[in-house]
Amino acid sequence: MMCAWQQLLNILPGWLSGEVDMHEKKKLQEIRLRLGALPELKTACGSIWLNRSVSSEDLSFVVNAASRYSPWTAATVAQGFLTAAGGHRIGLCGDTVIKNGSVDGIRQIHSLCIRVARDYPGIGTAIGGFRGSILILGPPGSGKTTLLRDVLRIISATQTVCVVDERGELFPESFTRGKRMDVLKGSPKAEGIDMVLRSMGPECIGVDEITSEQDCEGLIRAGWCGVRLIATAHASSLADLKTRPVYRKLYLCNLFDHIVVLNRDKSWHEERMVV
Repeated sequence: MMCAWQQLLNILPGWLSGEVDMHEKKKLQEIRLRLGALPELKTACGSIWLNRSVSSEDLSFVVNAASRYSPWTAATVAQGFLTAAGGHRIGLCGDTVIKNGSVDGIRQIHSLCIRVARDYPGIGTAIGGFRGSILILGPPGSGKTTLLRDVLRIISATQTVCVVDERGELFPESFTRGKRMDVLKGSPKAEGIDMVLRSMGPECIGVDEITSEQDCEGLIRAGWCGVRLIATAHASSLADLKTRPVYRKLYLCNLFDHIVVLNRDKSWHEERMVV
């Protein structure tokens, strides 16, 4: 198991960093910070509550340290998240700013959810041996990104893999990349898929978290070009996926040869894409 632990500690206020560092990094899954409330450390064994309330200065420190005042990173705040060095994802809640009917930013942040990024080389060995395109499904927190990362790394031992890493979570600098792997970081998925198709000659394209019709259309275009696809989506099962209109084109095209469904206990089973 690999974890950019020091990079996680660096984005926390000094008092909180020391408290977090006392807990075993192998067990810590999330840090929940809520304005005026006690910090919650979620571990594999349950929650640990610290004894000092979170201030607005604490929340600002985390956001500023994580974004490093990067214009691109700051722009993702309007989407409710940002990604810190080491691949740690930070979800944000608060008072939104609306412009032309859409969220343009967050004026006041009230809550942060910091997910601890981990790398487990070898967990994707069985799935990495599948032939054809693979779609990994699972609810939030089931380990989709962690599994996808290792599957792509395994496939890159024999095929040229282009990863469209929109959020910078799949392959941050601290995690090992694959032998024949190229990573496009920061681009929206649909645009990134088209970019690597035109310029990099991939045999396989990997993307995390399909969330829009544009994402699906980008994957379909790549599939029509004969490129192998490895992707993830939020769904508890294939039946659940089929109830969502945004994914309709994916299963009507029979784009994926294997559907891997993850459970919260990290087990998985395979389902077939039958129209």
